[in-house]
Amino acid sequence: MRYPATVVDDIGNEHPRKNLLLAPDTPADAVKEYKTRRAEVLSQEKSFLRESSNRKKTFRSEDDDSDPSISRWLAEAKESEARAAFYEPLADLDYDFELRQKQNLEIARQLPLIASARRAVLDELESARKALSEAKAAGQKEELAIFKQARKDRLTQLGDEKSQLKQAYRQATISSKAFTNEKREGGLAAKDEIRVMRRQLPINAQKERVRYARHKLRQDKKSKLRVLNSDLSDLRRKTPVETAKRKALISYLTWPLPGLGQLLLGQRLKALLFFAGSLFTYLIAIPYALGRGNYRGKGLYGLISLAHDGSRLDRSVIFMVEGVIAIILLLMGLLILYQSYRDVNRVEKQMIRGVRLHNWFETRTSVKRSGFPFFASAPAALVTIFIVLLPIAVTILISFTNYDPSHQSKFNWAGLANYKQIVLGQGIAGGPFWHITGWTVIWTIFATSLAILIGLVLALLVNQDRIYGKRLFRTVYLLPWAVPAFITIMFFSIMFAPDGPLTNVLSSLTGQITNIKYSTWGTRTVLILLQGWLGSSYVFLLCTGILQGIPNDLYEAAKIDGATGFQATRHITIPLLLFQTAPLMIGQYTFNFNNFSIIYLFNGGGPFEPTKYGNIAGSSDLLISYIYKLTIQKQYQGIGSAITLIVSLVLIFIAWFGFSRSKAFREERL
Repeated sequence: MRYPATVVDDIGNEHPRKNLLLAPDTPADAVKEYKTRRAEVLSQEKSFLRESSNRKKTFRSEDDDSDPSISRWLAEAKESEARAAFYEPLADLDYDFELRQKQNLEIARQLPLIASARRAVLDELESARKALSEAKAAGQKEELAIFKQARKDRLTQLGDEKSQLKQAYRQATISSKAFTNEKREGGLAAKDEIRVMRRQLPINAQKERVRYARHKLRQDKKSKLRVLNSDLSDLRRKTPVETAKRKALISYLTWPLPGLGQLLLGQRLKALLFFAGSLFTYLIAIPYALGRGNYRGKGLYGLISLAHDGSRLDRSVIFMVEGVIAIILLLMGLLILYQSYRDVNRVEKQMIRGVRLHNWFETRTSVKRSGFPFFASAPAALVTIFIVLLPIAVTILISFTNYDPSHQSKFNWAGLANYKQIVLGQGIAGGPFWHITGWTVIWTIFATSLAILIGLVLALLVNQDRIYGKRLFRTVYLLPWAVPAFITIMFFSIMFAPDGPLTNVLSSLTGQITNIKYSTWGTRTVLILLQGWLGSSYVFLLCTGILQGIPNDLYEAAKIDGATGFQATRHITIPLLLFQTAPLMIGQYTFNFNNFSIIYLFNGGGPFEPTKYGNIAGSSDLLISYIYKLTIQKQYQGIGSAITLIVSLVLIFIAWFGFSRSKAFREERL
């Protein structure tokens, strides 16, 4: 098998091969000689490392430092110096020997410096403790008296400064805001000065020295060792590795058991994490999918059988939910298997190229640098899976069943029967679908557009400089949003009741009995007008904030160019408003498409026309209220889920289409 003539380090630099056993076109005599020398060197290395513990004991006995960390570091430095000397003549034999020589040189260079710095801090700590004892023995009565007098003088000075500020404020030479700020800043400055004087007392000063020395002792050790590990990691990245493998075979062993590949490669801590994933897969996910640990269901089999072979108390919907949970757990287990395989495969391929395995320090640093987003979003992802995706998946599956009033306990898979009824408008549930869909589209377009128009016009009017009492108008215009919507809806529902005040007014004006709630288009018209008023407050508030942020320079430049007020509004105000509010306006359309409360509270979806809408829906029902009546009131969960899925897909498409056509989306502001 032919190997490449060069290897690549972690940075991307190419290096010639040193291992003649893997170098191409090497004479047989040179290979034999290299093999013999390498065997001798490995034997010498084994003997040398066997004596390491004895050398360290000797080095530690030669050092009489009382601090165990310093003693250990100095012994390790001398041992590293001996190892560097041992590996120096072997550096040309193999990149592993070269790396060991460089790393030991770096350790021998840095550890004495770290030990020396620690000794200096320890001496400073001992000196500070001794000075603290002497200060406590001597006392600080005189210094304390001086401090109290100085604090009294500073407080007196602060009082004089406040008096001068008050006098300047009364004489109107400074504003109230400046008076408040100067008063606060003067107080803070006095506190800081008093705090500094207190810290300069002999005992307090020595306590501060001790505290600082202790802090420096803890932090210096961590930071300096971190720097040493970082430098050693840099040497690993710059030094390649030569391996005889040509294919990533170990990665295939990790498919059945995540963590095994990492363990075989020597990454023990990473292997431990993936072994935990293996426990989840084999002790939780797979047993649950087989029916172990289910509440009532039978795992994946229950998703197929839907409890038809179960007891009378078993319900199909429980079997379906637990089947979906089993699928989710299996997918999570498969994800762990794939990630383990992917990790080992990537590491093996890098080793074949010449990149060394990452040690734990490098792995931990990489996770801190690039893995934080994944760890931070993992809890939210789990919640999303079981709170959002699980109900969506169950809804989709129910839409393919005959879950109706006759099959509440146990239902069957029905294929596309529900969707066929919806498309063809058949059955008691699917018959009124297209009538309700048409009214829902009309309602969405007119109610939302009216709300946007009212809010935009009111915002433009209030933003005019010639309008007085803007605060009053803004307060009044925000009342529909400030008052709970259901109160407003119920109020107008009572006003338009058969004996309501507005009904009587309309009857007297038209000269005939007018009952809005008994008229299809009368109810629909009132609903559109009412939603236009309720929704206008949000649009008004949104547009007002944006209008106040438009620079006046644009209008002044337009006025200089001869533009009228209408032209400035058309070419400056409207484009800027639409650019910033288009995504939110699209959200208003999707919100009103599913606006359940106003329909249900005003007239309960009525008036009812059984000949056209059947005995389930009313003439003012939207799809969302129609789905509510189908699923909650009449128990047609199967076809209700199918309609829900269709409505969701349509809304997703409309929202995507609207967002993608907005200028903010095209300019990558979203």
